[in-house]
Amino acid sequence: MEVDHLGIAVHDLASALARWERTLGSAASPPEEVPSQRVRVAFLEVGETHLEFLEPTDPASPIGRFLESRGEGLHHVAFLVPSVDRKLAEVSAEGGRLIDSLSRPGARGRRVGFVHPSAFGGVLVEFVERGQ
Repeated sequence: MEVDHLGIAVHDLASALARWERTLGSAASPPEEVPSQRVRVAFLEVGETHLEFLEPTDPASPIGRFLESRGEGLHHVAFLVPSVDRKLAEVSAEGGRLIDSLSRPGARGRRVGFVHPSAFGGVLVEFVERGQ
């Protein structure tokens, strides 16, 4: 298993990308809306992984609520897996609390699923299936 990306919650996608692109010297992917999660996202490649910047499209979305309570910052760690549904079932069978019991559509046309932070010592974990 490898890290696919680190999710970073931001208030303003354009200004965050400008700052990070200048600092890292690379360009982010075009912004993409993910209706199922009520966010706009863009990815910035960093070595073998990516940074995913998440801007809420709805203040009541999970990212909107995260920003309201905690401010900008690291939101989740995502791991690349062959099957999100199988990995979610494994975590559940071991007693881990899930946010998603089945995979759902995510950014970049991939299937994703989230595990509640209580299952991993306070860290929100996302599983991502490899893209086609």
